[in-house]
Amino acid sequence: MSPGKKDLGEENEAVANFREYLRIPSVQPDVNYDGCVQFLNKQAVGLDLPLRVFTVVPRKPIVVITWEGKEPGLPSILLNSHMDVVPVFPEKWTYDPFGAVKDKNGNIYARGSQDMKCVGIQYLEAIRRLKSKGLQFKRTIHISFVPDEEIGGKDGMAKFVNTSDFVELNVGFALDEGMASPTEQYSFFYGERSIWHMFIHCPGTPGHGSLLLPDTAGEKVRLIIDRFMDFREHEKKRLESNPNWTVGDVTTVNLTQLKGGVQSNVVPPELVVVFDVRLAVTVDHEEFEAMVNRWCVEAGPGTYVEFEQKEPKVQVTKLDNSNPWWLAFKQACDEMKLELKPAIFPGGTDSRYVRGVGLPALGFSPMNKTPVLLHDHDEYLNEEVFLKGIDIYCQIIPAVANVPASKK
Repeated sequence: MSPGKKDLGEENEAVANFREYLRIPSVQPDVNYDGCVQFLNKQAVGLDLPLRVFTVVPRKPIVVITWEGKEPGLPSILLNSHMDVVPVFPEKWTYDPFGAVKDKNGNIYARGSQDMKCVGIQYLEAIRRLKSKGLQFKRTIHISFVPDEEIGGKDGMAKFVNTSDFVELNVGFALDEGMASPTEQYSFFYGERSIWHMFIHCPGTPGHGSLLLPDTAGEKVRLIIDRFMDFREHEKKRLESNPNWTVGDVTTVNLTQLKGGVQSNVVPPELVVVFDVRLAVTVDHEEFEAMVNRWCVEAGPGTYVEFEQKEPKVQVTKLDNSNPWWLAFKQACDEMKLELKPAIFPGGTDSRYVRGVGLPALGFSPMNKTPVLLHDHDEYLNEEVFLKGIDIYCQIIPAVANVPASKK
């Protein structure tokens, strides 16, 4: 008997599909996506919808299932999710992290249950339900499943949005992942901070560890760390002073690495300190970089910043009357009496690449009354929360797919 065969029995088809998808170990690093592609091809056949696989980078497929609209010339809707999941430490889990075990409370334990295989299946199951009713909407709907989001999406959505294949999808609006919410509210995200990973190189006078040499690398590192950590403390206080803010509303600074030195009694010719900085959407990038450069000058000759990652400033998606997609999304949620909580996403998702090419996008995972367990041990999603999410998409998808053509 195959794993899970017995306990699936009379299980809801959507839940069975969800658990089957979770059992595919598309775990970073070096993901083999073949199992995901085969599974999605089977889903497309069941939906009687065409599936295309785009290959921008070898072994990193981008799967797109398309439901054509009544007016296919109108800009389309993109429902995006990623296929990959983060690594696991099996010894820290109560159940097999790729077993998709469902306990007596209906909690489904698996890596990807929240981040974000749930959303990919909810899209498909909502479309299955809508399509079975004979419905069709004005706009074409593309359901995309992309690789490598968990390692930055550089070979996935980041490259895909700049291809002719993506342009031909004629996307007007996109939905992507959000986060669970432990309260009654549903979190959704209209923007993301810019990720800057900075290596501050601090050269200095080398020599014997018994001396008091001038202009050492250690002295420069001390000043650089002081400046960055003082700025960090300032941002912590700003966050603490505003009860309505989340961490996405401020700039975060974290010292992540210190490099250099050869042995304990040798003053090194250079030390390097590494910071992970996430710039708030309100920050002027040029001003921030100029401030860092001033700190380098202050530290002493030869100190400079090297960027491992330096994301551009990307405009947030507007939440006002100028954005018909937002109005349609909000109206659908209001009709369901969902309490929405807007926020800037604290991490990074593929939405930033979609917004980066000028398209509006919202991050939304319909999981309320659920602890935030993405990337954590014992990640789970309750069966009823999962099924309610399908109901929610059954209202949201028609709303955005029927947004009238622009009068401009």
